[in-house]
Amino acid sequence: LKTGLVEKEDFSAGTSSRSTKLIHGGVRYLQKAVFNLDYEQVGGKWREWESIVELGCSLSVQARSRGSPRKTQSAGHRTSHIEPIAHHASTLQILAVALFLCRHQNVRFLSGRNFLRSSYLVGKRHALEAFPMLKKERLVGAIVYYDGQHNDSRMNIALALTAAREGAALANHVEVTELVKENGRVSGARMRDRLTGREWIAKAKCVVNATGPFTDSIRLMDRGDAKKICQPSAGVHVVLPDYYSPDSMGLLDPTTSDGRVIFFLPWQGKTIAGTTDGPMEVTDRPHPSEAEIAFILDEIKHYLDPGVEVRRGDVLSAWSGIRPLISDPNSKNTQSISRNHVIEVSNTGLVTIAGGKWTTYRSMAEDTVNAAVKSANLKPAKETSQTVGFKLVGADGYHNLLFIRLVQDFGLEVEVAKHLASTYGDKAAEVAKLAALTGHRWPVVGRRLVEEFPYIEAEVAYSVKEYAGTVIDVLARRTRLAFLNVQAADEAIPRIAEIMGKELGWSMERQKREVEEAKVFLQGMGYAVRREIRNVPINFKLEEINRLREVFCKVDINGDGHITTLELRKVLESMGDKVEEKQLRDLIAEVDINKNGSIEFDEFLQLMSCLKTGAIANSRLGVIIKNFSKKIPVDRSGGGL
Repeated sequence: LKTGLVEKEDFSAGTSSRSTKLIHGGVRYLQKAVFNLDYEQVGGKWREWESIVELGCSLSVQARSRGSPRKTQSAGHRTSHIEPIAHHASTLQILAVALFLCRHQNVRFLSGRNFLRSSYLVGKRHALEAFPMLKKERLVGAIVYYDGQHNDSRMNIALALTAAREGAALANHVEVTELVKENGRVSGARMRDRLTGREWIAKAKCVVNATGPFTDSIRLMDRGDAKKICQPSAGVHVVLPDYYSPDSMGLLDPTTSDGRVIFFLPWQGKTIAGTTDGPMEVTDRPHPSEAEIAFILDEIKHYLDPGVEVRRGDVLSAWSGIRPLISDPNSKNTQSISRNHVIEVSNTGLVTIAGGKWTTYRSMAEDTVNAAVKSANLKPAKETSQTVGFKLVGADGYHNLLFIRLVQDFGLEVEVAKHLASTYGDKAAEVAKLAALTGHRWPVVGRRLVEEFPYIEAEVAYSVKEYAGTVIDVLARRTRLAFLNVQAADEAIPRIAEIMGKELGWSMERQKREVEEAKVFLQGMGYAVRREIRNVPINFKLEEINRLREVFCKVDINGDGHITTLELRKVLESMGDKVEEKQLRDLIAEVDINKNGSIEFDEFLQLMSCLKTGAIANSRLGVIIKNFSKKIPVDRSGGGL
């Protein structure tokens, strides 16, 4: 079959990149499936889990067996979760624990293969050994079970690249503005390139609507009286530092204070926590609210030891994804939400695939193509689907020691080499060949975009070959910087724009526009919320304000009521530190709320108040001020900070 695909934004720009990163059937899905003895949902989903892990190979599904000191490498990432059991649990709660354990054992049984390790119970001591951050009070034990984890956007891009390799025509940043009909049947679509504004019509024997939360917008293009079937729900996640969970285990509780699922899981060197579940309007760029973030943080506090202070300032990034929950139009009970995917063929021939989840993407694709073949009377070269056993781009030559070859052949850092191998599979060497010399003895090549992450500049140049057309594409999908740390992402924007500008021939005006749009995008990834929390109430006693004013005046060398980069440089030099001009500007920008290039006393007080309450954590300027204040004589400072 000849296939074409257009994506309104970038591949995986929507729900596909904003998932929980788990390759599973979902706690609610499994509960309903096991209790209803639904073999298709349980056995089918976990057969596909195996397929994702085995055939996706390294492409975002790195293999580590989690939950024991021994680590193994295969083609998938098995991560273990712990569900704590509290003392004084009610009879109903104890029954729920037993059912939870049975449910996951049934999953393994119904899937037909013991691909996952067995679930098991542990006592309090072993639970704390595995998850030291757990609150000890009332803890009597836990359930440990295994699941899969992946880099969702990377998986999506690998699928797109695989389709292109097999002859499909792909175009991202192209939206469908109108369905074209001939003789009462859908025969194509009018499209518009959102980057250039160019429009055209593409004809097809069959048009498939696979648009997630936007399902109904395409169905309404087909029939203006179509009844909506998508019930969008918001799922918010926050990213926290790695010390919020062990690197070998996550935590999940399906029974929170308001019935929502709560979890925090290690991912990409950080901790993901979530999630919320509430109705929302469909939008291109959903973003989390402060209330949703506060709910997640409040729930986390119930599980962690009091020694772990849960601070709002620890949130490195936050995002909201839209779950496209579907009511089956083919069902007599149209109010019920389908936990499986749903396929609808309209009387005009439009094939709609809706619902489902990452775990079942191959089954969804197979069912959709079968429906298209039947609806349009197509004549494919093969009589049956070829998806079983079909490997994605990068999987063929991948092996567990590939990263060593990258280190030895190119002189990359081990961390960078592991990242490239797990992300690009056997294509990692192509990225490494683009890596520039560092100018250091070691590593030889591989300049990082930002110091604390293994992403290198060569990946930006390579991303253009992977259909990246904007800076946002690289920030959010080719790398995961926007999802892992918005401040780090912000710092990387200018360099990404510069490299892409060179590769794509952008004008300086285009580069500037890309930088501005990327910064706006980060506002919806938790950056805006970080700015808002700096407006927390200033609640200092008079003597505390006087001490802080003394420190401020000591740094404000000119005495004009502003701390400038020049004055900050002199302070650092007096402490024996040398900082580049750009770093000085970044330090000022962290606190400069009114954007005048300097720090005024009220902004200084705002910073101190946020640090005191935990609204901001690990402020570079805060550390400098704290260290500098120790140098001020006590008789001058009124006692110091």
